[in-house]
Amino acid sequence: MTAQLPGHGRITDVTGVSVGHVTARRRGWRTGTTVVLVAERPGEGATAGVDVRGGAPGTRETDLLRPGNLVQHVHAICLTGGSAYGLAAADGVMTALERRGIGFPVATTTAPGVVPIVPAAVIYDLARGGVFTNRPDASFGERAVRAAGSRVAEGAVGAGTGALSGTLQGGVGTASTVLADGTVVGTLAVVNSVGSVLDPSTGLPWEASSHRLRRPAASERRALADRLHAAQTPLNTTIGVVATSAGLTTGECSRLATTAHDGLARAVRPVHTMFDGDTVFAVATGAAPGGTADAAEARARAARLNAVVEAGARLFAVACTRAVVEARAVPGGPPSYRDLCPSAFTR
Repeated sequence: MTAQLPGHGRITDVTGVSVGHVTARRRGWRTGTTVVLVAERPGEGATAGVDVRGGAPGTRETDLLRPGNLVQHVHAICLTGGSAYGLAAADGVMTALERRGIGFPVATTTAPGVVPIVPAAVIYDLARGGVFTNRPDASFGERAVRAAGSRVAEGAVGAGTGALSGTLQGGVGTASTVLADGTVVGTLAVVNSVGSVLDPSTGLPWEASSHRLRRPAASERRALADRLHAAQTPLNTTIGVVATSAGLTTGECSRLATTAHDGLARAVRPVHTMFDGDTVFAVATGAAPGGTADAAEARARAARLNAVVEAGARLFAVACTRAVVEARAVPGGPPSYRDLCPSAFTR
């Protein structure tokens, strides 16, 4: 009997968040795009922040998310394959949102308009389908917006289609929780890491406590260890989003993104190498606080923020682990964890 991982939730449990995948897994293609949408209609959006680590990032609109800048809300986050070329997918996200009237309102001398704010980050998956020029373009972003909904497929889908985790199939993972005060925190990770989420000595994830997996058979552990120690590509990155229903400022969102990297470090080892471009965005869909708080209110707010960032770090580790554990091998690609350690999934 196949074991089920525990109820883990998904990033779309956060009010106002939906996710769309576009997966290209045909001959010559192994790539895709994932969009985290935080605006369904004009006037909507989310406060956001970002933390970029690693030595080889590929990003767009991250400077905009620094505290103190003019634009305070984003409308979507685009995560995509294709390395720097894949950033073109964000153009398609903008086009789709503009058609819906969603974006930062601007006035011109002739007519009003909007500029959708769509930060983006990429993973390196060029030529993993066999053809270097097959990579996401603007059409991927447009289709991902149209596909957005509450269901979130995991594994080798969307931006995780061509992902690797060490020498195994990587992918997309998600998780969420509800805090004691009703605040929802959710995460989504695309794991394309130099390091691995798996401990070669046990055959289980480093963060195994959050998953109902059995210790694999000895022969499977040996096969896994051999695979993890095999030569691998140095061109990798883990990217993702942490979302919350709380109302946060841009600076607080940046703190949430920063602490999510702690979860990444718990789940993937090694992490933040010179060959990674690890990038985590944070979005808050609640109303940002305003005015000046007295001392008691400030302490209470700090405690609430601390609970959110702690949950974000823990859940990002879970999402990173699920990205690999839930992945199935893609034809022509590397084996998955399930291929090498099937006994981990049996009762």
